[in-house]
Amino acid sequence: MGKLVGVDIGGTFTDIVVLDENQKHLQIGKASTTPREPSIGLIAGLDALEVSYPDIELVIHGTTVATNAILERKGVRCGLIATRGFRDILELRRRDRPHLYGLTGSYEPLIPRDRRKEVSERVSAEGEILVPLAEEEVIAAAEELVSDGVEAIVISFLNAYINPTNERSAKALLETRFP
Repeated sequence: MGKLVGVDIGGTFTDIVVLDENQKHLQIGKASTTPREPSIGLIAGLDALEVSYPDIELVIHGTTVATNAILERKGVRCGLIATRGFRDILELRRRDRPHLYGLTGSYEPLIPRDRRKEVSERVSAEGEILVPLAEEEVIAAAEELVSDGVEAIVISFLNAYINPTNERSAKALLETRFP
């Protein structure tokens, strides 16, 4: 096995960890982040550690820039298009509650319910398309969201991890109609 690279691109610094499994050697580096082109920090950090790119077998990437934008609510106005009947699933997920055995507590969803739309489509847990994507519903949902001032649309369909066909089709539709 070659070298494994872990990278976290932050707002100020890019942190890099390189594990050479053959030689059982660990390197740690840091480089300045370039906000307009975050890859520059990664390349600078790898170069400073004298890592040969062909020796890299795996890169695991994380970014506190994205995490901070979400936590601080500094992103653009987003909308969500989800499988019919599942627009609330992300909000209802398991989450930390102030009272472990109670249902009380405060929680503000990333995308408010009025900007979450549902469309007909369904993929089974085995990846079989049970309901083909209703393309006209995707366009109608996107038109509503865009007219509401949404700047980015998240597509999150049930079981897309096993078969992303419907998600990819919806994405292609949106890219042509709402670049």
